[in-house]
Amino acid sequence: MSYNKLVRDKIPEIIKNNNETPITRILNDEEYKVELEKKLYEEYQEVIASSGKERLEELADMLEVMIALANTQNATLEDIINIADKKRNKRGGFKEKIFLESVK
Repeated sequence: MSYNKLVRDKIPEIIKNNNETPITRILNDEEYKVELEKKLYEEYQEVIASSGKERLEELADMLEVMIALANTQNATLEDIINIADKKRNKRGGFKEKIFLESVK
């Protein structure tokens, strides 16, 4: 079976433990960034399609991809959280469920 997608680091080992042979290669930095972006979209779709505890699992997967994308910018999860905090302090969050219909 052909997958042609970025996978978590331990997936090849898991495949080997199932008596199968993974065919892999290491991506260069540009390929890695592109594949992370594809993976982020894949995880987004899975979040939207899920609910309950499964949704939390999918959000965790999405967060893992976001952490890897931040690392490509020489940043960390803490850096993202700090930026989010600053934006929340300046513009608010989404807690109040405000839906802007129009501006006159």
